[in-house]
Amino acid sequence: MTERTSSVEDAAATPVEDGTTAPVQAQAALPPAPEAPAAVVGPEAVPAVVDPQVPSTAVGAEVPPARVRKDRRVLRAVLRWTAATVVFAAVGTSVAYGITRMDRTDVPGLATESDGRWDYPTITWPPLPSGSPRPLAESNKTGTHYADLRRLVLPAPKGAHVDTALRGTDGWLATKTFLAEYATRDDRETVGQQLTDNGLRHIAARGWTTPDGTHTRIYLLQFDSAVVADEVNSPGLTSYNMPNYAVRGAERTMADDRFPDRAAVDDVVRHAYDEIKPYGAEQVRQAYLSAGDTLALIVQSRKGAARAVPFQQTVVLQSQLLG
Repeated sequence: MTERTSSVEDAAATPVEDGTTAPVQAQAALPPAPEAPAAVVGPEAVPAVVDPQVPSTAVGAEVPPARVRKDRRVLRAVLRWTAATVVFAAVGTSVAYGITRMDRTDVPGLATESDGRWDYPTITWPPLPSGSPRPLAESNKTGTHYADLRRLVLPAPKGAHVDTALRGTDGWLATKTFLAEYATRDDRETVGQQLTDNGLRHIAARGWTTPDGTHTRIYLLQFDSAVVADEVNSPGLTSYNMPNYAVRGAERTMADDRFPDRAAVDDVVRHAYDEIKPYGAEQVRQAYLSAGDTLALIVQSRKGAARAVPFQQTVVLQSQLLG
């Protein structure tokens, strides 16, 4: 299913046209973990200095000066800390009200712990060569990713075990390793021929397994232009309701209609698919992304069931990096 995207409110990034590095997300896409709220500090009570050697200049009945000044200090301190207490109460009430008025996914950190999102490190766009536009800028007619493609692959979340088989040589993956994702020999040969015919330049990849057993593989395939990448994506590898070639372990796959529309990213074409029950040993989810001159394939599999939230989170973050 092809979807043109809009900014994700959980994990949004602002493109930088001048090529400087800019943050893509703060945790998760997920929104970053919340900073500790600044403590509300009441006015500092600094007692007046009383010199017992200074005589009183009061007129009339004699009142010990130190005692009067001490009483006034106590009164001022009481008033100040009473005011501070009111401020604490007001701030606490407003914070509590704000959280109760927000959806769980709008509260950074709270959503992360409750819905199964992964803890990704801070993600930034790699620097561009001086004067080079971003891939989806209007001035970039060919949709070229001028940044190093190997630095555009989403990093593994914290606690994951990295798949060394996808590191390749100097970060570039052999085409046959990518083709091994497809289920049948005929499909591998057909897809391989498509890549050759369309002038595949190189493939960057990364894979990992999280403690819950979810295995993730991400492949970025770069071509000479956005036009070529679009053709390889569709009608080459994808269609509206199913992928054209089955990946291993997911022979029966349909479009993932539950992927939220608000998780779309501008100008990145997405086809997301989910395996149809009954699953085999694992449930497999997959998504193809087309962004400029680059085509991405994301595959997640897990014994029993592959959870939707980390899959969506991964797809959105990789889309943002490619945009």
